[in-house]
Amino acid sequence: MKKLSARMVGLHLANPWKIASTEGAGTHETVIVELADGDIRAIGEAAPSSLYGESAKGTLEFLQLLDPRELSFADIPGSMNFLESLPGIPVAAKCALNLALLDGAAKRAGKALHDFLGLGFRENHHLTSFSIGIDAPDIIRKKVLETAQYPVLKLKVGDPRDKENFAALRSVAPEKPVRVDANEGWKTREEALRMLDWLVATDQKIQFIEQPMPRAAKMEDLKWLKARSPLPLFADEACHNVKDIARCAEGFHGVNVKLIKTGGVSMAHETLQAARQAGLKTMIGCMIETSVLISAAAHLAELADYLDVDGNLLITNDPYLGVTAGKGILSFANARERHGLQASPRG
Repeated sequence: MKKLSARMVGLHLANPWKIASTEGAGTHETVIVELADGDIRAIGEAAPSSLYGESAKGTLEFLQLLDPRELSFADIPGSMNFLESLPGIPVAAKCALNLALLDGAAKRAGKALHDFLGLGFRENHHLTSFSIGIDAPDIIRKKVLETAQYPVLKLKVGDPRDKENFAALRSVAPEKPVRVDANEGWKTREEALRMLDWLVATDQKIQFIEQPMPRAAKMEDLKWLKARSPLPLFADEACHNVKDIARCAEGFHGVNVKLIKTGGVSMAHETLQAARQAGLKTMIGCMIETSVLISAAAHLAELADYLDVDGNLLITNDPYLGVTAGKGILSFANARERHGLQASPRG
């Protein structure tokens, strides 16, 4: 008999989290799903974002009403077609269920998810950045000192203190490569170009910039900025799934693919492949998440040029163990679970 359960979990952040498009917060709600069929028990996670009009409460309510009889570890495409047919299904709910379905299918096959997908996973190869949220310069300095073990940083910008915050980061980490994420914080193409020119004039170790302008920016403005930008531009809020790739190829050099935006591993896999075929650089990103979603994302690492899967590193009460990121290097070597997502409850 198939059983589906879902529960909300409150995640506590080590530091209040603020980006250009949201206010600072010290907690974040996620939803954990468990799907059982016979002896196989699988897990998934939804980390809904208000940025995309979804909430943990709404996602949980949808999942609690869902009949699992149409979900099958033996038929992922059929199960996903069923989910797509449901009116009003939150993308976050679809993500959680897709993870659980793939976790169960890979466990049923006796394989880790990356092998079930035919991708493999190279240990000691994949490097994630560590994100520093918007804050006062002295707090930025403190945060950077606390993340000494991570060799690549990502700084959130789109705040009046951007220049002071970047200087604060460099005062304690002068040599580390840095990725800069504006989260739609620069409102015009001229403002974005001024900041990009300033960054390059100030520093030679910036790898790229994420989402410099609002997701609804006109294509002519995106093309204008792309043609003049001294740094590669990556779409984040402007790239949800495979349907956005053609537009992103015109206005950006790369895309940040997140499971919670695409609706799960299956759709992220498709989006990453389409982006590569379109000549775009690829990054896999995350929200504030437990090791369930982070581990799921890590299984797609072979399709990414860059990784920013640090959502579980930003919280103090991760209820799961999965992929690790010591010194920024992703590893499944110490995962307790050898099959599926390779994420398991702590304790």
